[in-house]
Amino acid sequence: MTPPLMLASQSASRKAMLEAAGVPFEARAADLDEAELKRELIGVPGPDVAMILAEAKALSVSMAAPGRLVLGGDSLVEVAGRQFDKPSSRAVAAEHLAFFSGQTMALSSAVVLARDGAVVWRHVETARLKVRTLSPAFIDSYLASEWPAVGACVGVFRIEARGVQLFETIEGSHFTVLGMPLLAVLGRLRACGHLPA
Repeated sequence: MTPPLMLASQSASRKAMLEAAGVPFEARAADLDEAELKRELIGVPGPDVAMILAEAKALSVSMAAPGRLVLGGDSLVEVAGRQFDKPSSRAVAAEHLAFFSGQTMALSSAVVLARDGAVVWRHVETARLKVRTLSPAFIDSYLASEWPAVGACVGVFRIEARGVQLFETIEGSHFTVLGMPLLAVLGRLRACGHLPA
């Protein structure tokens, strides 16, 4: 039987969250040039950028899957007013970590549900993560063990792995930090009958 929910993503983290929560779904990557879309959004606040990208992903897959409920998601990191993408190389990852050192990271995760090319629900949450002071030696040893896995992670960390060592404090949902405000998603899926209430 085909699951009623489609995830417009190949994100390992988002797939793992839905699987662990017992949500049946099918994953399909969105046909979307994220880099080009982000270039058009310079100056737009981080939570809004995450929402626009999540919506674009959901709509892209929704238009190719008539009648299916499609979940799109995106996460974006801002530090000191600057927005960060996934690092393109280990050297860029080291630069990002050096910039994050001692500052507060705002990590916004947005989700959108769409059906038949129309948005039916949207939600965004922002977590605040205080990065401790990171020595060059720590950054080097951290990337020696975590690269290239963290190359696919906005913020250059996996909170479920050694990435937790980057932070002094975290305010916000653990799921939002992982890349999807899961509790809100589950609530909406129950409300629209896709999960038992």
